[in-house]
Amino acid sequence: MVSALYAVLGALVLIKFSFDVVRLRTQYRVAYGDGGFSELQSAIRVHGNAVEYVPVGLILLLFMEMNGAETWMVHVCGILLIAGRLMHYYGFHHHLHRWRRSAISATWCSLLLMVLANLWYMPWELVFSLR
Repeated sequence: MVSALYAVLGALVLIKFSFDVVRLRTQYRVAYGDGGFSELQSAIRVHGNAVEYVPVGLILLLFMEMNGAETWMVHVCGILLIAGRLMHYYGFHHHLHRWRRSAISATWCSLLLMVLANLWYMPWELVFSLR
């Protein structure tokens, strides 16, 4: 399954962002919240934002593949999703608002494409079956 590749990449992205938060919490000795440290606040937001988008994106990607979407479509949507989250990370840490705007555009585009693909490839006869 092609979507498994993007599930692995998504998990690695989430692990990396989580490690960043833990490292900064340890460095600044902050157990809860951001302690007023902007670097920690940014890491928390980057991780939280990925947690908000990656899981639903991976679920849509898996269903898209299971519904019979073309392999190239799965790759395009998976790449857009992961690239969007990495661009967000880079833009957040380098204060590049254009990168962050591009990141959310890539993420939203991937989600919209996956929604449309799932609607297109969905086996409607099974959805409305009375059995």
